[in-house]
Amino acid sequence: MIAAAQWNIADVWEQLAARRAEQTAFCHGSFELSWAGWSQRADALAAHLVAAGLERQSKVAQYCRNRPEYLEAVFACFKAGLVPVNTNYRYADDELVYLFEDSDTEAVVFEAEFTESCARIRDRLPRVRSWIRMGQSSSCPSWAESYSEIVSRPVSPGFVAPWGRSGDDLLLLYTGGTTGMPKGVMWPQHDFFLMLEKQYGRTPPSRPSQEYLERGQEEGPRVLPGPPLMHGTACWFAMAALSAGGSVVTLPSRSFDPVELLDTVVGRGVKGVCIVGDPFARPLLTELEAAPRRWDLSGVRLLMSSGAMLSRNSKERLLEHFRQARLVDGLGSSESGSLGSAVSTRGAPVATARFTLGPTVRVIDGEGHDVVPGSGATGRLAIGGHLPLGYYKDARKTAETFLELEGHRYVVAGDWARVESDGTVTLLGRGSGCINTAGEKVYPEEVEEVLKEAAAVADAAVVGVPDEVFGEAVVALVALKEKEELDEAGLVSHVKRHLAAYKAPKRVLAVETVRRHANGKLDYQGMRQLALSRLGAAQSSAGTSEPAL
Repeated sequence: MIAAAQWNIADVWEQLAARRAEQTAFCHGSFELSWAGWSQRADALAAHLVAAGLERQSKVAQYCRNRPEYLEAVFACFKAGLVPVNTNYRYADDELVYLFEDSDTEAVVFEAEFTESCARIRDRLPRVRSWIRMGQSSSCPSWAESYSEIVSRPVSPGFVAPWGRSGDDLLLLYTGGTTGMPKGVMWPQHDFFLMLEKQYGRTPPSRPSQEYLERGQEEGPRVLPGPPLMHGTACWFAMAALSAGGSVVTLPSRSFDPVELLDTVVGRGVKGVCIVGDPFARPLLTELEAAPRRWDLSGVRLLMSSGAMLSRNSKERLLEHFRQARLVDGLGSSESGSLGSAVSTRGAPVATARFTLGPTVRVIDGEGHDVVPGSGATGRLAIGGHLPLGYYKDARKTAETFLELEGHRYVVAGDWARVESDGTVTLLGRGSGCINTAGEKVYPEEVEEVLKEAAAVADAAVVGVPDEVFGEAVVALVALKEKEELDEAGLVSHVKRHLAAYKAPKRVLAVETVRRHANGKLDYQGMRQLALSRLGAAQSSAGTSEPAL
């Protein structure tokens, strides 16, 4: 029975495991794991980590792709009062060393694929006392311990470390580092649980309740996170399903395969799918439209997108295939959780970058006052309620981002928006990416969305480059659809038909692909460097020092 004063996720999942022991918790290819088996394996790993000398709130990194062991290791951390640390498996050696040092990681649970990477850096990480390797135990190196052997050891169910558990125990989520080095966001489990439950439309009491966990006898939702679990979008989606007594389906392939996802959704009876905007939607639509009768997706009830823009065109086309689903375009961040959402259904009007805010969200101007709806003024999104403590070991950045307004604490992470007369907001983008051209502000996402509505454009990125006349000039880089050719003047005119003329690009450059980070977000720095390189080459060939704009 739950008798704690605050929510602790290990307590929640253990109670659900006791009620749903034989129900499926995870599917990965042909592999299935029951709730009871998942909890038992996590007990064994938790006991091992404590026996290895880890103490209360020691950090444990998960260094693997999407697989049941990822959340199994997270569960073990929660059981033992330890702190999970998400790890970007695409990082190079120096980036991994930075992450593990900055987070004070003491144990690394890693996939066999990354054995060589761990071998190269382990001498640089004296704080790490335990390396635990997934995969065949027979090939485990001498300096590591076998994950499969550890989780198969018999232990008493419901492992609790000597220091117990608390709602103050942390989940540490490292951001992608698109605006600097990655930073660890410190979420107390109590606040994280309440934030996540409310984000998915559930209303938990502020104190742990056995009755709340025992609501409903039916099996919970079966969901498939398409993006990597190492990012908050996918991990939180999966955790929310587990906290509702559901199950999680992961894809064995090393990279996103839209056919594999669609086959698995149908074959496993998936009810909820998580994607990251157009980078996932467009490949899915290519397959769906090439074989419109191949997949029966009528069982899908939720299609969740977050982390990157989902264009109006993509929304409309997805809903033609996911006919029974609610398409939820979520707005949020690692620091805030959900800021708002836009819900679309088949047959209803669809919009992009326009959201209904949550009850604790405001749009504030530079003086901290609410932006007046319909005024045309822009402001930053601020969210109150259940929030993280701040950034791990970064008091300065914490003070910049977590502000007190009228006696209440808010996260102001840098997303700019305009409040429409009906109270909805139009997201304009991150202030760090804002282009200042002749004193006017241009938000890249707004222009990108219009460009992607053009028939010839498959994807687009908009950046600012130095300009002697305008200060910064708007430049667009577009990936064209197959067999299409660049019509630069036509695309500029297209933007001007939808937006103010100053927002239209001064140049449009064709590129093979628009670069994105692993989480689907645009690599603005990389695209800006590409634009500068291309424009510089044009200047050189023209024999002039004037900007080629």
